[in-house]
Amino acid sequence: MSTEPIVIDGATVVTLDRERRELATGHVVAKGNRIVAVGAGPAPAYDGARVIDGRGCLVTPGFVNTHQHLYQWATRGLAVDATLFGWLTTLYPVWAGIDDESVHVAAQAALAQLARTGCTTAADHHYVFPRDSKDVLEAEILAASQVGMRFHPARGSMDLGQKDGGLPPDSVVEDRDEILAATEAAINRWHDPSPDSMLQIVVAPCSPFSVTGELMRDAAELARRKGVRMHTHLAETTDESDYCREHFGSTPLEYAAELGWTGSDVWFAHGIHFDDSEIQQLGQSGTGVAHCPSSNARLGAGIARAADLRAAGSPVGLGVDGAASNEAASLIEEMRHALLFARARGGPEAMDVRTALDMATLDGARILGRENEIGSLEVGKLADLAVWRLDTLAHAGIADPVAALVLGTPPPLELLLVNGRPIVEHDRVITVDESDLALQVTKVQKHLLAKAG
Repeated sequence: MSTEPIVIDGATVVTLDRERRELATGHVVAKGNRIVAVGAGPAPAYDGARVIDGRGCLVTPGFVNTHQHLYQWATRGLAVDATLFGWLTTLYPVWAGIDDESVHVAAQAALAQLARTGCTTAADHHYVFPRDSKDVLEAEILAASQVGMRFHPARGSMDLGQKDGGLPPDSVVEDRDEILAATEAAINRWHDPSPDSMLQIVVAPCSPFSVTGELMRDAAELARRKGVRMHTHLAETTDESDYCREHFGSTPLEYAAELGWTGSDVWFAHGIHFDDSEIQQLGQSGTGVAHCPSSNARLGAGIARAADLRAAGSPVGLGVDGAASNEAASLIEEMRHALLFARARGGPEAMDVRTALDMATLDGARILGRENEIGSLEVGKLADLAVWRLDTLAHAGIADPVAALVLGTPPPLELLLVNGRPIVEHDRVITVDESDLALQVTKVQKHLLAKAG
């Protein structure tokens, strides 16, 4: 983190605090890893401060990505016209070849892209652990540290291979006891529950069609015993709904709830195919949903009822999902798409621009259990923030800066702070070499495709 105070002065500031203050001309000051001042007018003087001229800029809390598969950055552009099950069937043999080196490269690149799109906290769902690979979870944790991202890696798992009626190849599934032991070991080694934590582990079996019910139940018991959060895919496609009816005689949510998978410590990826009563159930239990509009559209899976879920009381954050099903992997685009898709589904009043910004920030923080630390610009909170340049041709003249951010093209990112540390400056990631990473990603993809034959 920076040792000198960082003063952003003369900017428009959208705080998302309890009063929802929006300062037409204001300042934000970060010292160490905390916000020490937020207010209207010129900033106070700070000895030795780095002063950022915020004129023409909008300051927002950093965005929170609640669902991704970082390793997939190395397999973008494949099976681009397939449904989810067809896409998975095509790509599982390629993913079976990943190792710690390929995951490290892919994770660095994907996290750098997230940073360029305003993201300061990322949750990743990694569930492919080939037997001949080294510690791929450690590889992505190292990548997040190098990029400088606040990171919530979800130790995923699959124990239901093709020979037992599941979708994934048998080569990428694990034994249930091995999974539980490895997951608990990851929590013991990596999970930091402190208020300024940069790293928290999540327990995350993959999905109803790749995980046994026994593992789902045991994983929930493990997570609650260790005091960590729980995440899985649910209700993403009609194929999944059909699978659950055929194999379990229930809907995906009925199946998950029976196994202990609802509550304020749980969030589901996608959550497209819930009916009215299920949405009320999710809201009453405080179960969260990671809304991934671009990926859902790319795979033709449908549109989650984000506005209805929020109205029912369910926290709804945003996710870019796997890079291989969302080649852009841009969190600011997810915010825009969430708004547009909500209106396409429910009419022009279904969602407003400030609700979309809430989903990208505070709702995501709430899903991760960190709304008291991140998600808004308030004194004492962690210095995770984005400074967006809105005085370029693409945005100049849009009267409402939040509308400019949400509805306009993605603006240049003047500055991104994570834990008080500059990660992006003048629209470039400064913690890793973007050009070198691009070359490495190309090399890794060629190697994975050749390996898969």
